[in-house]
Amino acid sequence: MSEAQDFTILLAEDNPGHARLTEKNLRRANLANDIITVRDGQQALDYLLSQGEYAGSKRDSPLVVLLDLNMPVLDGYQVLEHMKEDKRTKRIPVIILTTTDDEREVARCYDLGCSVYITKPVEYEAFSAAIRKLGQFLSIVTIPSEE
Repeated sequence: MSEAQDFTILLAEDNPGHARLTEKNLRRANLANDIITVRDGQQALDYLLSQGEYAGSKRDSPLVVLLDLNMPVLDGYQVLEHMKEDKRTKRIPVIILTTTDDEREVARCYDLGCSVYITKPVEYEAFSAAIRKLGQFLSIVTIPSEE
C-alpha cells in the first residue's frame, strides 16, 4: 500500500467540545495530518481564500474540509456554496459533519457540492467511533491538488 497522502484538514466547528473530540479521535485513528480548527464560517472562508486574519498565508498541501452546518457568522451551507462557486476552492473535498439528519438538508448539501455527508451521533461512544472510522477513511483517500 502506498504512503499516506499529505494534506491538511480544515475543521470548521463552533462547538469546542466537538472540535476537541473530533481531533482526538482522528489522532486515535493514527491520522497524523495537520488539523486547523476554525470556529465560524467566515474564519473558514478566510483560511480557504487567504484573506482576513489569514491574508498572505500560503498552504503547502492540499486540503480536506470537515464542515459543520450550524455555525455563527456564516453557516456551513454558505461556506459550501462559496467554496464550490470559487475556482480556487471548488475542487477541495468537503465532508459535512453535523448533527442535522433531515433528508432535505442532506440533499441540499449534495446539491451544493459536498463530497460526503456524515451525521454526528449524539452518544459519546458512537460519536468517537464514527470519527475514528472517518480518520481511517481519510488515511486512504486521494485528495486532488488545488491547481
